[in-house]
Amino acid sequence: MAALSRAASSAIRRPLLQAPPTLQQARAMAAASLFGHVEPAPKDPILGVTEAFLADPSPEKVNVGVGAYRDDNGRPVVLECVREAERRIAGNLNMEYLPMGGSIKMIEESLKLAYGEESEFIKDKRIAAVQALSGTGACRLFADFQKRFLPDSQIYIPTPTWSNHHNIWRDAQVPQNTFTYYHPESRGLDFLGLMNDIKNAPDGSFFLLHACAHNPTGVDPTEEQWREISHQFKVKKHFPFFDMAYQGFASGDPERDAKAIRIFLEDGHQIGCAQSYAKNMGLYGQRAGCLSILCEDEMQAVAVKSQLQQIARPMYSNPPVHGALVVSIILNDPELKSLWLKEVKGMADRIIGMRKALKENLEKLGSPLSWEHVTNQIGMFCYSGMTPEQVDRLTNEYHIYMTRNGRISMAGVTTGNVAYLANAIHDVTKPN
Repeated sequence: MAALSRAASSAIRRPLLQAPPTLQQARAMAAASLFGHVEPAPKDPILGVTEAFLADPSPEKVNVGVGAYRDDNGRPVVLECVREAERRIAGNLNMEYLPMGGSIKMIEESLKLAYGEESEFIKDKRIAAVQALSGTGACRLFADFQKRFLPDSQIYIPTPTWSNHHNIWRDAQVPQNTFTYYHPESRGLDFLGLMNDIKNAPDGSFFLLHACAHNPTGVDPTEEQWREISHQFKVKKHFPFFDMAYQGFASGDPERDAKAIRIFLEDGHQIGCAQSYAKNMGLYGQRAGCLSILCEDEMQAVAVKSQLQQIARPMYSNPPVHGALVVSIILNDPELKSLWLKEVKGMADRIIGMRKALKENLEKLGSPLSWEHVTNQIGMFCYSGMTPEQVDRLTNEYHIYMTRNGRISMAGVTTGNVAYLANAIHDVTKPN
């Protein structure tokens, strides 16, 4: 009896046997142990602005952070030339895979825009070009190409630049350096600092240049300054890689906006170029772009293109077809191309008009600060000069959303909100 009593007491003290975990529970535990160390990524400084804007219930809220064009009522725009191109596509064209290099027609038209209708380089077949996933994809393809075939090179990136440029070359494992670009006091170009950095960089360095409408500053070199930059690149044997995200969208004239590239071509440089149709055709979500590299001869261009395709193959296999069809149809049809040129000029002119209106409203309010830079800068963005603390006040007190570096997307400024925006800016920037 005593033995039975001891056994019973021992059974009470022992924990009950648990049932084995189900297959679903086992998988959950395994996943937790595998990825338990993964921390949430920091929010993107640009995309996070839109998330905060959408979560704000205020009826007065204004979003001047998004890098996408809006009409004067603050609504997204689909160009008429794009609508007509889509009408022609619907039910008439198949959606088969494109080749790894993308749409030949789109590439041909893209090269004409960047290098010129009668470019000798196009005729001599010296340009290696592939369709890319908009400008971001074009930059990433080039960065991977640079790492693979020039592993000892680095990239010089302007200070400041579009924040994603750093991410692109970082993830391609290309060493980065920076060069002087913006002059905070004048809110213009630090040309002396820029030229000194070009001169002091090791011979044969790679430089990332914004072809027009520099993002985020809206500050571009003059034509004469571009010529001096090109000359110094020639002396130092540097390689220029142009990111051209705003051709036509900056001034309203695609030829004028490609002037920097044409200057470098005239001076005999080999160049790289990333093109995007997000802004100038409003094809943001279609991810339509082109990467081109000017080579020494046709044989070299064939080799370079084949390697760009090889890089693309395991990354995304081949690019999307719909945006490429839209671009090809518009640029191949004289009437649609004429309509596009008219529409892109209309977008550029509206933004230029909003710059003027913002400056005039600030001056009417009696701001003691100079706002000349608002109209001196060009393109979608205005680098306002406001501090992160002033931007925080705009958001907290006026429900106005922009990136904390003070960059204003002029596409988000309308006749309906420009006075409200100017009043808020005046309030947070006026001396105490």
